[in-house]
Amino acid sequence: MINAVGRELPEKIGDYIVKPYAGPQEAIEAEQPVCSRRKPSKRAAGNKLMPDLKAAIEACGLKDGMTISFHHSFREGDKIIGQVLTAIKELGIKNLRFAPSAVVNIKNPSIVDFVKDGTIDRIQASGIRGELGDAVVDGLDLSEPVILRPHGARPHAIETGALSIDVAFIGASASDDFGNCTGQTGPNACGSLGYSFIDAVSAENVVVITDNIVPYPCVPISISQMYVDYVVKVDEIGDPVKIGAGAARMTKNPRDILIAQRTADVIAASRLFKDGYSFQTGAGAISIACTNFLAEHTEKAGIQASYALGGMTANIVEMHNKGLVRTLLCSQSFDAVAAKAMADDPNIVEIDNSMYANMFNKSCSLDKLNFGVLGALEIDVDFNINILTGSSGEMMSGLGGGPDVADGADISIVTIPIIRGRIPSVVEKVFTCCTPGSSVAVVVTEAGIALNPKHKNYEMIKEDLEQAGIKTVPIEHLLKTAYSLTGVPKPVETTDKITCIVEYRDGTVIDVIRQIKRD
Repeated sequence: MINAVGRELPEKIGDYIVKPYAGPQEAIEAEQPVCSRRKPSKRAAGNKLMPDLKAAIEACGLKDGMTISFHHSFREGDKIIGQVLTAIKELGIKNLRFAPSAVVNIKNPSIVDFVKDGTIDRIQASGIRGELGDAVVDGLDLSEPVILRPHGARPHAIETGALSIDVAFIGASASDDFGNCTGQTGPNACGSLGYSFIDAVSAENVVVITDNIVPYPCVPISISQMYVDYVVKVDEIGDPVKIGAGAARMTKNPRDILIAQRTADVIAASRLFKDGYSFQTGAGAISIACTNFLAEHTEKAGIQASYALGGMTANIVEMHNKGLVRTLLCSQSFDAVAAKAMADDPNIVEIDNSMYANMFNKSCSLDKLNFGVLGALEIDVDFNINILTGSSGEMMSGLGGGPDVADGADISIVTIPIIRGRIPSVVEKVFTCCTPGSSVAVVVTEAGIALNPKHKNYEMIKEDLEQAGIKTVPIEHLLKTAYSLTGVPKPVETTDKITCIVEYRDGTVIDVIRQIKRD
């Protein structure tokens, strides 16, 4: 089969039946949820504290072949996943489906080792960057290909039973002995637990893991006791200093600053940039700089944004504190400042990831978003985005909410340097298509700004930029510029073995990743 972005797909991949991506106007009809809440436990109410992880795992009845989940709010500072997998391994439980909201680059212990010893044999997540991702594209021995879903697609997959969770392990920086818990307070606060809400209400068993037991009731309550089966206290759940590792970072690179400034200028030139506008900028180096320039434009215009959406950073919190943004709808926290800010401010709101980006809800917050700023590894002349794989096929990042934001925002803006090192970022055809070009409105590089003539709001954007005196170039010009600096890259060679299935936000398959041929 050939899908709407020209990718060749098989009809089946093992037992997985492929539904090819059919285009922006052809979203599949939403499947009805199988179960949005698990059946209540028959245990008598009482103290849910367990002496250790092994005792909680055994009490949940975890067996070979089941599915376990985690959230990734601690990012590279996470110390829960390794402890849980080690306990599971020591109990001799095998062939588990590992289904976190995302896989961060955890090195000690390595998740790859738990695959090799048979503890894990299947993986589903939004991304698997780092050592595990590289091992997968190199043909790591799993019983089926990895399934990658954008943030908004994961809740729907859980609701419909496409991803059914047996035991959800939820890290919390504070919890009482009944399981009321939060990530907003305590010595190792990670901020929003929004990614784990769907797990808490849907999993057969829920284990809260914390290093900070507080008197009942724990407040604020992010996840309620009524969803929690067991609570386990460990010595340390994570290192909040590393929450932003690989994500939130400031830049002094003149190229990145130029791209950020141009992006903010594009936003400020839009007729949608007015009192009550909304935005999501993210946590990459260019995005953080863009947020700072956007704050300057907002203050100069004497207006206030109605809300900022998604992952929060210290500089978005600063915009809010200055009165430049009324409300922050926070699905995750990218640094320590953002992690602790919501505990004291009712206008910094912890939101469910389904509310954030699930297109099959009655509505999601992206439906009202004006501006979405996105990063990318590659973009091609059809404006398709690759945010997963690097120039040699290695796994560099995760889908995250990028495909959701591009589709939901009125104006989606991709910020990308024209080259990275000696590698072009603007290419003729992306190696992995993660976001269809039809949902991308603007591309901003240091070599120029390109508009997508096929985007739904092209005429409006073109008119606004012309009126503001902002020049644009065809995407082909950016391609020519990139290739003039690097030459035409050699295509990455692959085998026929499919290692990853890349789903779009509607549950269809937008691409697959095949095993990389190595010399």
